[in-house]
Amino acid sequence: MGLFSITCPIPRVRPRRSGPRGCVRVTQWALSGLPVVIFVILISAAVAVYGQSDEFRVYTESPRLLLTRARLRLVQRERERQSMRWQQFDALVSGGAPMPEPGFAFALYYRASGNVSWSRQAVEWALTNAAQDLRQLALVYDWCEMTGAQRDQLGAKIERSLTGANAMAGSDLAAQTARALAAIALADRLPDQGEAILKPIIEQWWRSDLAKRLESGQTVIPRDRTYALYELLHTIRDNLKIDLREAAPGYFKLLPTDHLVSHYPTPYHAAENEYRVPTYVRDGEPNLEDAMRSRAAELAMVAYDPNAAEIQFLQGWLMQDRFQLRSALGSPYEFLWANPYQPGLSYFQMPLVFHNAANGRLFARTSWDEDATWIGYFDGNLQLFRDGEVQTLKSGAVAEPMRVGGTVVMSAASRDQTRFRANAEGIFVLGLTPRTMYEIEVDDQELTEDETDTGGTLVLSLPEGIDAGVRLKRRE
Repeated sequence: MGLFSITCPIPRVRPRRSGPRGCVRVTQWALSGLPVVIFVILISAAVAVYGQSDEFRVYTESPRLLLTRARLRLVQRERERQSMRWQQFDALVSGGAPMPEPGFAFALYYRASGNVSWSRQAVEWALTNAAQDLRQLALVYDWCEMTGAQRDQLGAKIERSLTGANAMAGSDLAAQTARALAAIALADRLPDQGEAILKPIIEQWWRSDLAKRLESGQTVIPRDRTYALYELLHTIRDNLKIDLREAAPGYFKLLPTDHLVSHYPTPYHAAENEYRVPTYVRDGEPNLEDAMRSRAAELAMVAYDPNAAEIQFLQGWLMQDRFQLRSALGSPYEFLWANPYQPGLSYFQMPLVFHNAANGRLFARTSWDEDATWIGYFDGNLQLFRDGEVQTLKSGAVAEPMRVGGTVVMSAASRDQTRFRANAEGIFVLGLTPRTMYEIEVDDQELTEDETDTGGTLVLSLPEGIDAGVRLKRRE
């Protein structure tokens, strides 16, 4: 079990060595007359306290979902200041624009404005037969005012949906997030304050399964589910004081940067606003809903851990007003999460090459300008973006080497063996066999070996000023 500490004073027990001030290392006790039986009882009690599992029962006050006290003050202050995000949101809602997520939009508008009529509209929508989105139903229940009869009716509806979702959710992240939000919103109606639903989600589905696969480098959360992931992170931490990131620290350390660099350099100009377009593998125009949810995820990332170093660049990425979400779908997310008072760093200071060895993804660009040439290798796909167009290369195709400063990114001609001329200190060779040892032979140097990552990328570090032939061969 390892070392643990007791923070309360214990009479007549003197430690031979102390830990941090106010704490005592239990492994270093020196008895000074304390009866052994009492000593054993005290130690057993300490072990019991230390070994207690997380608390999965919800006792927090409403609003419990997403709108912490600080965030609620922020959105209300934005309304008072008549910020451009509030003006856009207000124009859509009060102007009668059809809202794709009416429960979410009307309930948020009520919380920001205090106008009870919008609470009534959100509740009326939630009680209709057409309203079946469990996530929105939970938000309405948690955020809105309603009569006792309405609360009972909506609560019963959510419980029925929750039971149905329990049987069908499986491993889908969006469905599990909706179940968690519903259980937390309804905790006071549930006999165990939500524990029977929340404990399996956290301990089994997340910690024992999904988080382990994420930490091993598996791509099990597609980009369009990243926002749902952060709604889950926020809600669990706000109500249970559990940081789900602790089960996959390596994944979450790299996620903000990985997410940012996997956008094409040139933005897409739509009628409502400009969008940064995340990577996609299909023909045709980009899906703007995916682009909207990608930005919403970024806003929620910054809100979750605003002081992390990697988050500072992400905030700088978000601060340009031309990318503000102005559509009926995106505006509520922009208004809920954006924090214009949060400082950020210019993403132009970020490295031009990003390699995630855990999942094998690599992204490189010639500059951070919007006319840059960009190459991306992700989930077995190799793409080149140049002159405003994206090209997905077929499996086995060879991309022209791209030089980024003192680094070259290139694809292998063959998975078994390939040769090329090296004239850079750092070389990323893409498209080799994943998790495989390769013999590396460089002119006038000794033969070495190295292993590719989970995506089949081999990273070569060569002497400064080198100009030599390199041969790679898969080891038998």
